Amino acid sequence: MRVAIFTDTYVPDVNGVARTLKRWTNYLERHGVCCKVFAPEPSAEESRAASLHSVERFASFPFFLYPECRLAVPNLLHIRKSIAAFNPHLIHVATPFNLGLCGIRAARKFNIPLIASYHTNFDQYLPFYNLQWMEKLLWRYMEWFHRDCRSIFVPSANTLEDLAGRGWDASKLQIWSRGVDAGVFHPLVDRKELLSRSGIDPDSFLVFFAGRLAPEKDVETAVHAFAKFRRSSNPDAVLVIAGEGPSADSLKSLCEKEGVDARFIGFLAPQELQRWYASADVLLFPSPTETFGNVVLEAMACGTPVIGADAGGVRETIREGVTGFKRQPGDPEAFASALERLHLDEELRLAMGRNAHEFAMSRSWEAIFDKLLEQCRTVVLTAGREYPRLPEQHIN
Repeated sequence: MRVAIFTDTYVPDVNGVARTLKRWTNYLERHGVCCKVFAPEPSAEESRAASLHSVERFASFPFFLYPECRLAVPNLLHIRKSIAAFNPHLIHVATPFNLGLCGIRAARKFNIPLIASYHTNFDQYLPFYNLQWMEKLLWRYMEWFHRDCRSIFVPSANTLEDLAGRGWDASKLQIWSRGVDAGVFHPLVDRKELLSRSGIDPDSFLVFFAGRLAPEKDVETAVHAFAKFRRSSNPDAVLVIAGEGPSADSLKSLCEKEGVDARFIGFLAPQELQRWYASADVLLFPSPTETFGNVVLEAMACGTPVIGADAGGVRETIREGVTGFKRQPGDPEAFASALERLHLDEELRLAMGRNAHEFAMSRSWEAIFDKLLEQCRTVVLTAGREYPRLPEQHIN
């Protein structure tokens, strides 16, 4: 089988969509499925070392709502010729922007079965950028974009229910969950060495946040909650924030205003991120806009309990009182109270960490991709025929 993937984000981009798609293409190639990825040229600051011969790149510029997702300027004639030469059995569109549109165009032109993966609730981002007026227009576009798809893969049951509730064809909606790489994310760490090297007392209660520093992640609630927790329970607690994004400067100002000496450590490679996860006493993740929330599962794999927003995909990953706590989005008091409980009850915190690790280890990428590949094969088979090589005259 041959699969063409159209995406507006791909490695070396560092967001969850890009990393998931790279895992998917690696899996497909290991199982004898030929892949060709159509993706934007990475920004000048990023290395192209991760690009393979199976990735075709196009000039691009950042998308204002999600700068890690770049809008490509595709060469349509080149794409048509490349699709004709590759002759895919299936086209997978992973993002609803320029290259995703090219994938839909190719599927229609050459009558190739089309699937999509739905990764991001962009409508939930709009209020954070004062763009609520765009919501109806956005949903009309999203419904049109996915209209021809034989299957639409979503990361959680919550997302599936939300889309079905909006009138999307429930028979097309299927869950493509997320896994964790146990070889990278695990509980083993020399906490004392890491914290001492970072100028942090190893005996400190360490609260950790990881993710894009942007309005839709609601890191402000984490800062307010931590400040309340410090004032009421533990003045020596430490907040470490990993990530980069447009809110970095305003978050630093907020920390200064709240009297919080937070450590901003920027973007981390997975191996370094693992060490911070495993050293933390708790991951504080108040983002209400996640379709899944990869960082939650990564922290749990490292044996760290999570306090997260009771919303989106995070709601399904955290087991209340077992692997962490879920709290009302945007409620610093509720998050601060959960921090206090874990700080005061070390036995509970350690038990949650063990439970979190056990749960994360049950989420195997291999098993998840096995199911997804079988679903893709079913789409190809039910399309009714194998697709012959396209005649040369059809590529113009």
